Amino acid sequence: MYPFAYHRPGSLDEAIAMLAPAPVDSVAGAMVSAASPLGGGTDLLLCIKESITRPEAVVDLTRIPGFAGIHETASGGLRIGGGTRVAAIAAHGAIRTRYAALAEAAEQVGTVALRHMGTLGGNLCQRPRCWYFRRLIPCLKNGGSSCPAREGENQYHAIIGGGPCWIVHPSDPAVALVALDAVVNLRGGPHGARSVAASDFFVLPTERLDRETCLEDGEIVESVELPATSASSSQQYVKVMQRGAWDFALVSLAVVLRTDGDVRLVLGGVAPAPWRVASSVEEDVAAGSLDDDSIEALAERALYDASPLSKNAYKVTIARTLLRRAISWIGAKQVDGGARG
Repeated sequence: MYPFAYHRPGSLDEAIAMLAPAPVDSVAGAMVSAASPLGGGTDLLLCIKESITRPEAVVDLTRIPGFAGIHETASGGLRIGGGTRVAAIAAHGAIRTRYAALAEAAEQVGTVALRHMGTLGGNLCQRPRCWYFRRLIPCLKNGGSSCPAREGENQYHAIIGGGPCWIVHPSDPAVALVALDAVVNLRGGPHGARSVAASDFFVLPTERLDRETCLEDGEIVESVELPATSASSSQQYVKVMQRGAWDFALVSLAVVLRTDGDVRLVLGGVAPAPWRVASSVEEDVAAGSLDDDSIEALAERALYDASPLSKNAYKVTIARTLLRRAISWIGAKQVDGGARG
C-alpha cells in the first residue's frame, strides 16, 4: 500500500475544509485525489490497497463530535448520523420497532466485525464489487472503453438498469432506505449543504460512471433522516445469498406497507442502484384482494424491464419469487390490519 497522510479533524467544518474539492487526475486506472473521507475504512482501505483509489490523504470522520448517533427529529422521525456504526443501527430499539426493514438490512451486512467497524455513510458510498473493476481490468469505471462483464463473467451483475456498465450496488441498508422514503443530508463540496431523497442519491451508469452516487468532490453523508410517515408500518427485508451468511445479495427485497396503505417494493442486487418497482405495480398491490393469479401477474410485471446477461438469468427467477412472497405477505397484513400498525 502506498503512503498517504492521515488527518483527524476536531469538527465537521474542519473536515469539510480538508476535503475541499481539488484537481483529480488518473494514474493507471486509479483515481488520484487530494483527500478522501474515512469512516470505518472497511471499503476505502481495501480500495487503496487494490489501487482503485489513491488519495494523498485520508480524513478521519469518526472522532468528530455528534457525527455518529441516532436522534428523534421534530417531525417524529429519526436522524442517523453518517458516522453511526452499522451494528448500532441494527441494535437500536427505535429502529427495530419503527423501521424494521432498516434494522434487518443492517443486521445482514457482512460479518459481525464489519458491522462494528463500518459506518452508515461509508456503507452507502462503498464501491461495487465487480471483479473486473476491482482487479483494474480495463472497464468503463477505471479508464477503459467498454464493460467486459457484458460478455464475460457476469453471474453477479445487473439484470435491470444496466448499461453501459452492469455493476450492482452492494449496500443492504441502501435498499431499505429507498423503501422507507429516507432523505440523505450532504455537506461540503460545491453545494455547501443539501438534502436529497435516498432514491435520488444513488445513480445509474447512464447518469455517471465515476461514482455510484450523486456525491460531488468534497461532499460527505452528514446524516440520514427516516420520515415519520414510514414509521411503525409493516416492513421486512429479505436477502438471498450464495453463502448462508457474510455475503453480498444475489437478490434482496425491502417491503414496506405504510400505515396510510401505500406500498413500497425495492429490489437490491439486481441493478446498479436500489431498484424501486414500478409505481403502477405498487398501487395494484396496495389495492389488495389479490388472488394467486393476480399475484403472479404483478410479480411478472415488476420485472418486465429485466434484461439478464448470459449468466445471470437466475436472478429473474429469484426476484420473481421474492416479489410473489412479499405481495402475499402484504395481502395477509392488509386482511389482519397490519397496515394500521
